[in-house]
Amino acid sequence: MTTARAPRRTGLPGRPGYDLDSLLAVAVKVFNDKGYDGTSMEVLAGRLGITKSSIYHHVSGKSELLELALARALNALFAVTTETGATEGRYIDRLEHLVRRSVEILVAELPYVTLLLRVRGNTEVERRALARRREFDAFVSGLVVEAAREGDLRADIDPALVSRLLFGTVNSLIEWYKPRTGGSADALADAVVALTFDGLRRQTR
Repeated sequence: MTTARAPRRTGLPGRPGYDLDSLLAVAVKVFNDKGYDGTSMEVLAGRLGITKSSIYHHVSGKSELLELALARALNALFAVTTETGATEGRYIDRLEHLVRRSVEILVAELPYVTLLLRVRGNTEVERRALARRREFDAFVSGLVVEAAREGDLRADIDPALVSRLLFGTVNSLIEWYKPRTGGSADALADAVVALTFDGLRRQTR
């Protein structure tokens, strides 16, 4: 995992400086707009209004920017897997917690999660990110399997399908959610949980 360097101010005289976080935010927007492969250091420097050497003051190149951006999204998602709500109690409740928190993270880190979901494994950095995504997917699948084993999921739905549908729904939010018009993170999480878990839970009489 790449260790973020201590933020430093840089930039040309008369232009706003950039620390690593603000530089990364602009780079992620450009990656999402143009695609990682279609983004050069010249393009990034032009968008930032600084020289390429000023960018190299912070990172070794655009590959490191990509790695930092993907790690930000992945680290946020993996942090949820260690929360009490995802590690204690009945597995259906753990799964619901994970889905709810994943929606909240998507909203909070929308550009970074968008970038993560669009990588295709064309570079070593992307392949490592995809491997970590598979680890997260395996954690989700494990919760689904255990929830079914405890009898809290409908028996007529394949657990593997449940896992794909749940996070297919969550991940689809990047295609239409807009922070200013898409409602609050809590309201969005409530809607996703209601639409999915009300139909997934085994009804008891």
